[in-house]
Amino acid sequence: MPPFVAHVPMRWTDQDAYRHLNHAMAVTLLEEARVAMVFTAAAEADVRSFAGGLLVAGLSVEYRGQVRYRPEPLRVAMEVRGVRAASFMIDYAMHSGPDESDTIAVAAQTRMAVFDLESQRPRRLTVDERTWLQRWTTS
Repeated sequence: MPPFVAHVPMRWTDQDAYRHLNHAMAVTLLEEARVAMVFTAAAEADVRSFAGGLLVAGLSVEYRGQVRYRPEPLRVAMEVRGVRAASFMIDYAMHSGPDESDTIAVAAQTRMAVFDLESQRPRRLTVDERTWLQRWTTS
C-alpha cells in the first residue's frame, strides 16, 4: 500500500539561528501533513467523524539530516499502523525536499486517540474511520 503523501510549504521563519528547520516548526509541519490526511482528505472521501475529536497522545521525532529553507514544499509520507479500538499510530517520513528521491531528514511517529469532544471522553473508531485508515495501513 503506498503512503499518503502531503506536500507542506516551509516558511522562512521555520529556520533557527543555524539556518535549518527548528524543532518546534518541524512538529508543526508534521501536524499540517497530518491535517491534510485525517481531516482534509478524509472529509473529501466523506469521512467526517475525525473532526469530532482526534488527539495526539504521544510524539516521537528523530532527526536524520538537516532541512534547509527552500521555496518548494517538503514531501511528508505517512503510513498508519497499530490500529486499535480507540487509537492508532501514524509514521512520518519528512523528506528534505519535494521529491521521493530527496533524503528523509525527519522520521516521526504520533500515537493518535479518537476523542468525543462533547463528552470529553475517548471513543471508539467508527467503521468509516477504520476503513479510511486501512487505505494507509502497513501492518
